[in-house]
Amino acid sequence: MKPVDIHQGDSAIVLGLPHTGTYVPDEIKARLNARGLGLDDTDWHIDRLYEGLLPGATTVRATFHRYVIDANRDPSGTSLYPGQNTTGLVPLTDFDGHDIWETPPTEVEIEYRRAAFHAPYHAALNAELLRVHARHGVAILYDCHSIRGDIPFLFDGTLPDFNIGTNLGTTCDPRIENVTREICDNATGYTSILNGRFKGGWTTRHYGQPQTGIHAIQMELAQSTYLAQEAAPWSYDQDKAERLRVHLKSILTKLADLAPTLKGAS
Repeated sequence: MKPVDIHQGDSAIVLGLPHTGTYVPDEIKARLNARGLGLDDTDWHIDRLYEGLLPGATTVRATFHRYVIDANRDPSGTSLYPGQNTTGLVPLTDFDGHDIWETPPTEVEIEYRRAAFHAPYHAALNAELLRVHARHGVAILYDCHSIRGDIPFLFDGTLPDFNIGTNLGTTCDPRIENVTREICDNATGYTSILNGRFKGGWTTRHYGQPQTGIHAIQMELAQSTYLAQEAAPWSYDQDKAERLRVHLKSILTKLADLAPTLKGAS
């Protein structure tokens, strides 16, 4: 299986989908324990949730699971959140802190996975951002994520529904942050936060360089907003999803409309 699926669009928006993939090669699957084989930390159905919301959007989707290697982690292995519980480039535990491997990968194996999976995903994402930037003079990377709302190992309390990350405003023009936050804050029945527990992963921080005309923003959704329940079998709730998609469509549409005004703004 190819490590990345690409759909080229003609707008200034690029959707990154690093955690929706569930492919685990047989030789890696054989080394996971029963808990790891559940693949619980998948961003379940996020590709379906965003499908068709902005017809002109480019999408870059990792097909491999984050337990193979995490496409949203620094390839050097440096922690995104020093001093806080998190999972690494190749996670050794799940989000609840439980071991997922019968036989953990060696450094040699991690390097192989970096070259075979992580690198091709980012080569594709970088190429699409450059293509879009060449066409429009600007590119906006919107990185799509979701997570369970209650994970004591990672954070206290219950996560808000919309978690916007711009690494404290450094990864995009303030107008991108403001437009997104306004829509989320005004979405009736939902909660939101800017740069809370999730400030943007490595993808957002690495590509978000507003001075070059490439902007990045991460959206981490609480899975309760579109799943029947935050547990196996991780069923997509059509009614919940359609209510949420209204707001996601509004965000992407307004960002696409904003894009032309960002050219040369840096």
